[in-house]
Amino acid sequence: MSNRFDGKVVLITGAGSGLGQASALQVAKEGAKLSLVDLNAASLEETKRKVLEAAPNAEVLLITANVADEKAVENYVKETVEEYGKIDGFFNNAGIEGKQNLTEDFGSDEFQKVVGVNLNGVFYGLKHVLKVMREQGFGSIVNTASVGGIRGVGNQSGYSASKHGVVGLTRNSGIEYGQYGISIKAIAPGAIMTPMVEGSLKQMDPDNWEEVGKQFVQPNPMKRFGKPEEVGYLVAFLLSDQANFINAAVVPIDGGQSYKY
Repeated sequence: MSNRFDGKVVLITGAGSGLGQASALQVAKEGAKLSLVDLNAASLEETKRKVLEAAPNAEVLLITANVADEKAVENYVKETVEEYGKIDGFFNNAGIEGKQNLTEDFGSDEFQKVVGVNLNGVFYGLKHVLKVMREQGFGSIVNTASVGGIRGVGNQSGYSASKHGVVGLTRNSGIEYGQYGISIKAIAPGAIMTPMVEGSLKQMDPDNWEEVGKQFVQPNPMKRFGKPEEVGYLVAFLLSDQANFINAAVVPIDGGQSYKY
C-alpha cells in the first residue's frame, strides 16, 4: 500500500457516510492522520470503527458540527489545528440533496437549507482552512461539486444552484491561492451509490426504488452506479502531492455520462 499521506493531516467533512467515509478509509490506509466532521455523531463513530479496522494505527479525531454554521466551522478548523498542528489536506465534502420539486414548487425554506449546507458550508470551510494553509505555505483542498454543478438535472433547484456555486468557488479560490502553494479542485460525481443517492431514488418511488435505480443508470455509458470507494481513490490522488499542479479544475467521475449528447 502506498504511503502518500505519512505524517499528513487530512480534514474531511461529511465523514459519517458515503464519499466522506470512503475517502477517510482510503487516506487512512495510506498513512493519514484524520480529523472527521459530521452532523451525526453515531455515523462518525461508525466511520472511526471502519478506519481502525482498515488502518489500526490511524489517529482519528471526531468532531460533531453543522457545516452551515460558520462558528461551528471555525471551531472544527481550530480543533484540528490544536490537535495536529497543521492541515495538509481538506476534503470539503458535506452536502445534502433536499426535496425534489419543480422550481415553482420548490420551497423557499428548502432552497435556503440546501444552499446553506452545500454552498455556504463549502465557503465557510474554504474561508477558515485557507487561513491556516496560507500561513503554512502549503495545502490541498478538494471540494465536492456534482454533475449537477456542471449540468442541469431537473427538479433540484437548490442542489443544482448550490453545486454550480461550488464550481465557481473552486475556480475562483484556486486562482487566488495557487501563489501560496495551495491547490484547490473539485470533484463532480455522477450517480454514486451512497445513502444520499439511495434516498433520491426513494423520493422517485419509495416502493420500487431499486427498479428505478436500474432504469436510472441505463443512459450511463457504463450502465451502472459508481462506487464510493472509486471516488475515494480519486479524492486521495487529488489531495496527494502527486496532484499539486492540478488547480482550479473540476474533475467529473460519472462513467462519462455528462459528456454524452
